[in-house]
Amino acid sequence: MTRADNARAAAEDSLEDYAFRYVPRTFRRWRAGAVGITALGSIAFLADFSIGASIGIEHGTNNAVLGILLASVTIFIVGVPIAYYAARYNLDLDLIARGSGFGYYGSSITTVIFAVFTCIFFALEGAIMAQGLQVATGIPLPIGYLISTVVVIPIVIYGMRALERLQFWTTPLWLALALLPLLWVIVSDPEAVSAFVSFTGNSDGELRFGAIVSSAAVCFALTPQLAEQIDYIRAMPPRTRVNYRAWWTSLLFAGPGWVLFSGIKQVVGVFLAVYLFTRIDPDLGLRATEPVRQFVGLYASIMPEWLAIGLALILVVIAQVKINVTNAYSGSLAWSNVYTRLTKTYPGRSVFMYFNLAIALALMWMDVFSLISFVLSLYANVVMAWLVTIAADIVINKHILRLSPKYPEFRRGMLFDWNPVGLVSVGLASLLSLAAFGGVFGEDMRSYSVLIAIGVAVVTTPIMAISTRGRFYLRRQTDGIASPILDADGNPSGERLRCHVTGYTFERPDMLASAERGPHGETQYVSSLALTLDDSDRYVLPPEPAPARSKVPTGAVGGTRHRSDRGRGQ
Repeated sequence: MTRADNARAAAEDSLEDYAFRYVPRTFRRWRAGAVGITALGSIAFLADFSIGASIGIEHGTNNAVLGILLASVTIFIVGVPIAYYAARYNLDLDLIARGSGFGYYGSSITTVIFAVFTCIFFALEGAIMAQGLQVATGIPLPIGYLISTVVVIPIVIYGMRALERLQFWTTPLWLALALLPLLWVIVSDPEAVSAFVSFTGNSDGELRFGAIVSSAAVCFALTPQLAEQIDYIRAMPPRTRVNYRAWWTSLLFAGPGWVLFSGIKQVVGVFLAVYLFTRIDPDLGLRATEPVRQFVGLYASIMPEWLAIGLALILVVIAQVKINVTNAYSGSLAWSNVYTRLTKTYPGRSVFMYFNLAIALALMWMDVFSLISFVLSLYANVVMAWLVTIAADIVINKHILRLSPKYPEFRRGMLFDWNPVGLVSVGLASLLSLAAFGGVFGEDMRSYSVLIAIGVAVVTTPIMAISTRGRFYLRRQTDGIASPILDADGNPSGERLRCHVTGYTFERPDMLASAERGPHGETQYVSSLALTLDDSDRYVLPPEPAPARSKVPTGAVGGTRHRSDRGRGQ
């Protein structure tokens, strides 16, 4: 298969999920509200209940709740600029990272970090489903792990449209099963609430900042869920004066707002663990962190045990299918993106779906669930270094220092391969935070490792941009196309141009002028997808010397301010 044939095959396969590129207007036919509801459907995962129960048992209710609050507020703040760029410019997190401090190949590192997240959380959620199958039917855990892996395959294969239907129709049932029994117990059993408030866990019950930060550290590992939300909200429709409020509401709730619902679920997880200790069995120990036991105990207080087990199983299966189709889908996009970029070959997204599921299944068989707090606390250090670096580049380098181009450039022909701004920031923040987590700076600093990652990333990102004078963001200041990349409202243009490599038409943000001229010397255009899969030096115009301060490319790339950039639009 030639490079051009490979590019055409990738173009055809990516029409459903747009794994490598900007999501065009022709695909984004959903209303903003529909996209938001679909995105929120993926946060039905039950690992939140386990995380809340784990940190509640370890540090007590008060420290755990304050830790959850600290993590939730921080994640929301970090998530706002990243989610805005995803929804506004219709890009996934990998494409945003390319032009936000990492470069074309540099962003592959961050994509691998996210892909690992999808494997870890698929394993945790699959383990929860297997626990439910074991309690309800007696199926051994190893077989349950296999069932929980295989069941998502038919849905994930069909991409975004299948996920949208699944999330829409199952969310009301999940909410009813999860919330109604809980509300009944809270109203009818005030002593359970009192026990929850006074629960000290394995601690002495005193409020300690170290315990609060340690609790938050486990929760911070959930931050990459933002990238899975972005895989949905990148399909948001163009923002206009008509849909302005609906657009922002959907963005905030389905983007960074997922953590508000996640934080509530974590607190509920603490409550359910306390309820099991005080009402079911005080000797349950860590088994109180298993969501299936939590909900069986909750349901059994208001209905026969056989019915409680049945409803708990339904809840677990629905929740795990909802989140794990997202984990498998997002993971397949991430792995295929990295592989295709590095090898310039595209074997198909389904190959990487199976690869992602194989890793997750192996983690389940290795009993990763029993190490949930340690694994998530360790992973959180790298996660926060990565996402805080991107957020800092968007907020500080793009909008305050203006050293990073405001438009999130992602096209191969416009970018350097590597940008030291993001790479140094992530590397230094990860190294120092992991050293602290490992006890290199003393036991007292171990609890603060994630805060070190956040602080170092915030400081290092602008320092690197200043020290490099923004030279490594763009290799060209114009893409060679006369028409603007953004329309009058500041949305990506829907103008369609033909790629002379693949023969397909792509929307303006995907295109560059080709170095190869037509038979009569006319300008030809090449798509970013073709450049991913072919020799870019053959088609890309030679680089221009970068100015001392890299701004948004002018002229054809939309450097001029649009009406929506003034007033309430930005």
